[in-house]
Amino acid sequence: MQQKLRLYNTLSRQKEEFTPLNPPFVGMYVCGPTVYSNVHLGNVRTFTSFDVLFRYLKHLDYKVRYVRNITDVGHLVDDADDGEDKIGKKARLENLEPMEIVQRYTNDFHFVMHQLNNLPPSIEPTATGHLMEQIHMIKILIEKDMAYEVNGSVYFNVRKYHEKYGYGKLSGRNIDDLIAGSRSLDGQDEKKDSLDFALWKKATGGHIMRWDAPWSEGFPGWHLECSVMSHKYLGKTFDIHGGGMDLQFPHHECEIAQGKATHDENPVRYWLHTNMLTVNGQKMSKSLGNSILPNQLFSGQHELLDKPYSPMSLRFAMLQAHYRSTMDISNDALTAASKAYKKLMNGLRIARELTYDESLTVDKNEKAIKQINSIADSIYRGLNDDLNTAVAIAGLFNMQKKLNTIQLGQLQTEALDKATFDRMKKVFIEIPRDVLGLLEEKPDNFEYALDLILEDYKAAKSIKDYNKVDHIRAKLKQMGLSVKDMKHKIEWAYEE
Repeated sequence: MQQKLRLYNTLSRQKEEFTPLNPPFVGMYVCGPTVYSNVHLGNVRTFTSFDVLFRYLKHLDYKVRYVRNITDVGHLVDDADDGEDKIGKKARLENLEPMEIVQRYTNDFHFVMHQLNNLPPSIEPTATGHLMEQIHMIKILIEKDMAYEVNGSVYFNVRKYHEKYGYGKLSGRNIDDLIAGSRSLDGQDEKKDSLDFALWKKATGGHIMRWDAPWSEGFPGWHLECSVMSHKYLGKTFDIHGGGMDLQFPHHECEIAQGKATHDENPVRYWLHTNMLTVNGQKMSKSLGNSILPNQLFSGQHELLDKPYSPMSLRFAMLQAHYRSTMDISNDALTAASKAYKKLMNGLRIARELTYDESLTVDKNEKAIKQINSIADSIYRGLNDDLNTAVAIAGLFNMQKKLNTIQLGQLQTEALDKATFDRMKKVFIEIPRDVLGLLEEKPDNFEYALDLILEDYKAAKSIKDYNKVDHIRAKLKQMGLSVKDMKHKIEWAYEE
């Protein structure tokens, strides 16, 4: 089956067949975290969604350069052009160097990504590591009369850009409505227009993070770093750029303006955005007390949680919702996801143990062959339809039903042709593991310890020591496992 991936392009507002600029190479950039606080679940969903895209593109044999930045300069309060640097503020409150704050939360971010089995990006550049490039881009924009300097600060001229290229196409915003709805200029505002945004800000007062530039000792604007780093590592125009839906405006809109004004080319071909999370049907926010951090979810230490939920349970829950749809976090949803995840892991254990004896002569089951190939096609159709992981997972569970009939002896593997058997096994193992990024969660020496327990269970059963049999069953159940008394052997499974 030839795979034709279609992605919803936020810029065109429709699904488009994905055609890389320079196949088989794909350039992908995702806005990374600002490291002044713990990573939150909204971030986790965004980075997990793009991890699956990264994995699937590689599965389709593309050579992907995945760039995800670290913002270690620090955004201003409310991401405005005036105020206090968030990293500097945190450093002042804790009496630490700003880069201590940066390192602490960068480490936390990487640890959470590792827990969720998100692959590291190809390149993870930092804003502070690319200050010279940011200064260079500002110089180009000033030379092109798309930016202007006032009192040591430099601003992007949005209206002048709009007259030449059109501003607001990604977010669908009308520039006149934006200006009408923004704050009115007063005598102390140094911008030419209220919609203009900072490329460089002169540092004032006790602003800790500051660097030398031709215009002043200061720091770069929020939007500049992504334009600079994506251009450096992926070129003037690259394939995919993404992030959370909250970044469409103004961040990504401003990135487009900076990139096009600098290079006279559209910087990105496909814009992708993930939707927000809710908790029990309400928007997640600190003010409502329903903001849950990953470590709280994994430990169960939050008043809204009934129990801990594992990283793979969270990952599975996220994959059950399309990345562009709103996803609700609740105990019921996470519990259901945990059970479904364990069910799929049981299917993986069956699939890995399947063998095919080509020396056997068995009548072929044409109906089963057709059904299995149709299910495999449906899994890829889901992934190719704007990365619809929910559809792919539904297909995997349909395929697991076929695996169960084989395990129960109702269907011989040799009743399938070898190509269908190989495809079934390959799809069922590789899609969960390599594309969806799901891992079996088990402690070290897990299976060896279980083998010993099952030997003890078998021995107790053979001498009819049913008290011990029941005791072993109960203890395994507490661990989330169950004993399966099969016809010819005794097996274990995750408790569903």
